Amino acid sequence: MARDSHDILSDPPPAAAAARLTYGPVPLQFGDLRVPGGDGPHPLAIVIHGGFWKANFNLIHTGHICLALCELGVMTWNVEYRRVGDPGGGWPGSYEDVLDAVGFARRLAGVDPERIVLVGHSAGGHLALLAAARARLPVVAIAAVSDLVGWETEKSIAFLGGAAPADASPLAALPLGVRQMLVHGTRDAVVPFRLSERYVAVAAEKGDDATLVRLEGAGHFEPIDPLAPESRQVLAAVVDLVSGRQR
Repeated sequence: MARDSHDILSDPPPAAAAARLTYGPVPLQFGDLRVPGGDGPHPLAIVIHGGFWKANFNLIHTGHICLALCELGVMTWNVEYRRVGDPGGGWPGSYEDVLDAVGFARRLAGVDPERIVLVGHSAGGHLALLAAARARLPVVAIAAVSDLVGWETEKSIAFLGGAAPADASPLAALPLGVRQMLVHGTRDAVVPFRLSERYVAVAAEKGDDATLVRLEGAGHFEPIDPLAPESRQVLAAVVDLVSGRQR
């Protein structure tokens, strides 16, 4: 039985990463690199944490799923970025940081350039979907804020500084032209499941290879909590994408 998965935000930090590397000149432009054992080159998951784009949430809580992926043989790059409340954070600064982090990660030693996937949770799923189209990389979007127009909130307005411009919403950006797997709990009380449901339907209509992984009865944090059984679906999705397998 899974424990209260909301503990993922307050659990002790996971094992330290192999290295903390900077991808830009400002303090929040860094990422934690975890490298699996064995000879490379390794597949790479570029992981983008959520937290409604706000400065009081950081990359520590996604370190747990990064460690779980690393134990499965996937190198992980857990990205920090400027958020609302940080100088330069919000739109488009947060997105620009993610794009810079992706470019940096692609040049890391030991990475197999043909086996890179973006992984994002919640607000990080929003940024991952947008970055996937620009970087031409497959993506696993977990409980993602995939539509900023149809689901406008106080937090999204704060992130954008007003109404959503068309290029800030993944739904409006379709088709992305890359494989997309959206993983979402049906009882998510933070980001509604219906967002992923609609997104995948529209993506399919526009010719994208998009799959919805429905987590029956799951909430918002179980998918990124390695102690919750629902996280196995996320781990499997990432491994499938970096292996080039079809679900």
